[in-house]
Amino acid sequence: MSFPRYPEYKDSGVEWLGEVPAHWDVVKLGLIGVFKGGAGFPEEHQGQTTFDIPFFKVGDIGQADVDGALRNANHTISQDTARLLRARVLPVWTIVFAKVGAALLLQRYRWLGQPSCIDNNMMGLIVNRNCVPQFLLHLLPLLDLSMLANPGAVPSINEEQISNHRVVLPPLPEQVAISNFLDRETAKIDELVAEQQRLIELLKEKREAVISLAVTKGLNPNAPMKPSGVEWLGEVPAHWAVLPLKRLIADDTSISYGIVQPGEPLATGVPFVQTTNMSSGTFDLDSLQRTSAEIASAYPRSALTGGEVILGIRASIGAAHVVPMELAGANLSRGVARIVPGCRVTSQYLVAYFGTAAVAWYWELSKQGSTFNEVSIATVRELAVCVPPDDEQVATVGYIDIKLKQFDALAVEAQRAIELLQERRTALISAAVTGQIDVRAIADRAAA
Repeated sequence: MSFPRYPEYKDSGVEWLGEVPAHWDVVKLGLIGVFKGGAGFPEEHQGQTTFDIPFFKVGDIGQADVDGALRNANHTISQDTARLLRARVLPVWTIVFAKVGAALLLQRYRWLGQPSCIDNNMMGLIVNRNCVPQFLLHLLPLLDLSMLANPGAVPSINEEQISNHRVVLPPLPEQVAISNFLDRETAKIDELVAEQQRLIELLKEKREAVISLAVTKGLNPNAPMKPSGVEWLGEVPAHWAVLPLKRLIADDTSISYGIVQPGEPLATGVPFVQTTNMSSGTFDLDSLQRTSAEIASAYPRSALTGGEVILGIRASIGAAHVVPMELAGANLSRGVARIVPGCRVTSQYLVAYFGTAAVAWYWELSKQGSTFNEVSIATVRELAVCVPPDDEQVATVGYIDIKLKQFDALAVEAQRAIELLQERRTALISAAVTGQIDVRAIADRAAA
């Protein structure tokens, strides 16, 4: 849909704004409202939830309601405490944002749904009557706060710096029209984004279901079934075997985890796979941490040859991959186990089996440890594995590969659609609040 432009424009004198409608004002933010920093919030005053005044910390910005309002506080204070802390109680519709650290660079703007206090990592903008807060909530994210921030390891801004920043200000009726237009149009876009996100989740569920069904029930829906003898596994095809993993590994090998104490990271040395690599599936040699050859030599059973299976047993429990051949000579961390399949099961089939909901449930039942979630090597060895004949394993892996490629292609399309919709959303907001499109007539028709 194309939108009309205003009949006449002028140079705003502000580089990032460019030309703006001729009848719009260009003003300093300090003329739109008053900026107020928050107050220190000592720990002894935190955690109370029964007092009248909500007290929001900078971390609460990420917990706003769908409409951007901060309403549900994890901390409250009394009037007496507010006076003691010299914490100003900011009115409803105060626009709040982070003023220091990495949170500042996220440029997230929220508004207070009730009179509240904020901590000293935040700043509030109490808007004057010549401006609609909803309009500012669309406009302010266009500002590049990193350009205003004080240089240094921890970026920060103060009231004076942001007050002197110039923005565009339409007449009040147009602010209302633009806000209503954007609220309506962005809600439509957000719903389309939500649909694509639901599709991605559905594809993820279908992916898991296809793997689970194929490697625990087989590809033939008419095959006779038998009890597996394992509660969490249920029935399996009658001609399949069900064996503990320890009976499926190659002779003269063991299921072993890797290096317990790899020492400080080295620029050169023996690369080793960690739990973070297992979660991401990234095994580029340049990205792997390295340990000394001396340390690695103490763990020969977890030295990789390529083609075997590695399994996350700590943190990334259940993540499994076939080892790329280029990792031959690398080793593993304490949180990863090496498994060399024997003649009865292929690496590709075993990785698929590890990806089933049934096996995930087995790991869940077997987790141990308070500091780290992990499963023991003994638990891994006793895992019951469905073992189809060789030809069925090959067919199953091939079927899964085809289906997953189809699901992945659809997920990529959905993600691209989300990106395009988000780009459209950003462009629409920018065009409307800077006057590059005239939405007055559209807003009037919508209100009629």
